[in-house]
Amino acid sequence: MSETTRRQATPRHFLMCRPTHFEVSYSINPWMDPTKPMDHQLAIAQWERIRDLYVDFGHQVSFIDPVEGLPDMVFSANGATVIDGKVLLAKFRHQERAAEADAYQKWFTAAGYEHVLAPEYVNEGEGDFLAAGERILAGTGFRSDPGAHEELAAFFGRPVVGLTLVDPRFYHLDTALSVLTDDLVMYNPAAFSEESRQTLSELYPEAILATQADADVFGLNAISDGLHVVLPEAATHLIGELRDRGFEPHGVDMSELLKAGGAVKCCTLEIRR
Repeated sequence: MSETTRRQATPRHFLMCRPTHFEVSYSINPWMDPTKPMDHQLAIAQWERIRDLYVDFGHQVSFIDPVEGLPDMVFSANGATVIDGKVLLAKFRHQERAAEADAYQKWFTAAGYEHVLAPEYVNEGEGDFLAAGERILAGTGFRSDPGAHEELAAFFGRPVVGLTLVDPRFYHLDTALSVLTDDLVMYNPAAFSEESRQTLSELYPEAILATQADADVFGLNAISDGLHVVLPEAATHLIGELRDRGFEPHGVDMSELLKAGGAVKCCTLEIRR
């Protein structure tokens, strides 16, 4: 590996929610089937493995209390977008998750954040909004409203790049794309419209492209600190590609959380000061 590709980890601050009340009791995406059995204790163990890796890497991890009756609250990435210490709260498309927004608003207010905005348009936090250097990549097509992109740009004062998702299995941007560094991403081309694929190829000519097998196991629902990349262990092609690019991939079992359409990134909201 050359000096120019030597990777370096950057300390991060993550907000997580223990899956105390996690279950698949309704269906709001193609992955959710309430009739399928789920191992709740295994789901907790899988979540704990992600948390422990973050701690091992030296990152700060904060926790929001789970709320009974909100089984998807474990997917904290959807609760808000936090950049420069400013918080744009989520406004969920489905009623089943709507009350999560109140819980996250209370957490950020209690934690002393002064700039907290309740949005006008539907957005599902870092599920669809991913900071990449000075720009924000913003997904739409299934959950977040296109109008939320303008709201996002106005609130954070950063350029926003809109990307359209076309496969309902990859209903959030963070299921189809992962930011590895400020100028490098990995993504599933088949999840995007032709126009968005062109945009991504122009912005990130050196991007890692996922196979369909990678995408099907939510391999792109990953967290990178610039060196370590935590992702589902079944995404073997991506793991190899990451090693070749100088990253240290850490595969984890996501079998139970995937039954609700979530994996590593879904469980992780980054707080950027």
